[in-house]
Amino acid sequence: MERILFHKIYKGPPDSSEAPLVILHGLFGTLDNWHNIARKLSEQRTVIVVDQRNHGRSFHDPVMDLPTMAQDLEQILSHLEIEECDIIGHSMGGKVAMHFALNHPGFVRKLVVVDIAPKQYKPGHDRIFEAMFSLDLPNIESRKEAESKLSEYIEEQGIRLFILKNIDRDENGGFRWKIDLDSISANYENILIEIESPWPYSDEVLFVRGEGSGYINKDDEAHIPELFANAECVTIKDAGHWVHADAPEEFVRIAEEFLND
Repeated sequence: MERILFHKIYKGPPDSSEAPLVILHGLFGTLDNWHNIARKLSEQRTVIVVDQRNHGRSFHDPVMDLPTMAQDLEQILSHLEIEECDIIGHSMGGKVAMHFALNHPGFVRKLVVVDIAPKQYKPGHDRIFEAMFSLDLPNIESRKEAESKLSEYIEEQGIRLFILKNIDRDENGGFRWKIDLDSISANYENILIEIESPWPYSDEVLFVRGEGSGYINKDDEAHIPELFANAECVTIKDAGHWVHADAPEEFVRIAEEFLND
């Protein structure tokens, strides 16, 4: 039985001729993180934002790797009868988008990759996983209590609040994870792998990095054209890894300029 990712559609103008835009969130993210950006971009085109497998309100599955997640994307495009689209992918979503574009170039018109490179990454979320597994959610009475316990592991309040978007009340009065934390943890290294392809992607790609983020460095910029021959990279000042949240207006301006060119 085919399973379709949970998604939300922001309808564009009825007379718009622009290709629909699909947005893929990052690790521990959800489509709700992109609400304001999607609403703004939908002024010119239809925008589809999805919860990727094991995240948000999408299905849980013990298998989680880039080829499988790219297949999820192909299935939802077929389900929505979309033959060509633009894609924005952030972090993990950017890796899925890159893999998809390289293997299904006919579906993709333009690609925006947000603060991630096609290289292999070293594990960097061990402390966050430890913090999340430490929460005894069924016996926690409030989000404030949950945040307090996370603060023993995670200093940055912004990251704690981001993580807490993944919990919800359960029927017994405590909390539960909306994400499949076990599957994400077990498959974590599968999303860190290098993107490889025997042929480059020839259509336009925009890599957007945050000035304060270390996810894309000068070395990465030099190697990106080996896989994405028609790529450019821009840096947004005063932004970290969550570029779209740190500088939403600038991100929208840059994305629209690229997608509408």
